[in-house]
Amino acid sequence: MSIAELLQSHGYVAVAVGTFLEGETVLFLAGAAASRGHLSLPVVIAVATAASCAGDQLGFALGRRYGGRLLARFPSLEARTARVRRLLQRHRVLATLSVRFLYGLRVAGPIAMGMSGLGWRRFLALNLAAALVWACAVAALGYGAGRALTHLLGAHAADEAWGLALLVLAGALVWWLAHRRKAGPPAP
Repeated sequence: MSIAELLQSHGYVAVAVGTFLEGETVLFLAGAAASRGHLSLPVVIAVATAASCAGDQLGFALGRRYGGRLLARFPSLEARTARVRRLLQRHRVLATLSVRFLYGLRVAGPIAMGMSGLGWRRFLALNLAAALVWACAVAALGYGAGRALTHLLGAHAADEAWGLALLVLAGALVWWLAHRRKAGPPAP
């Protein structure tokens, strides 16, 4: 099975899972695959918007229901949720719209917003708008990079380069997970 066939048969599922969890890299690569015709850019954006929004809604609901217990269980979230809470006190709407674009706050943001008393309907509307902008921007960057790579390397070499990039990304993820387990819990 070629990379193109893999992308066409499982690409949208990978986009959904990756963006549900937090996947700028997955979305960027999906945009690049769309530039080669392996995926449809509008479908990539729609899937990423829906999955990303659903992931944040889950985080919001968990923060609303189990916020204190989550922070006790995962102390590393405390500093990030405190940062989001400070942002929410000053600029509630802007913070809700921009938290997915702020490094390190994508997971903690919805949890903190759920703990803040922000209404779920308001969060849903703002979250959906932000997810759409995010999905368009990241997928478009990937699409542009894919077009540039194809222009520079040619069609066949570009597919091989993206396949190599996927392998390197998978290897880096495995190394990071293994390294994280060896390091143990973060120091207080």
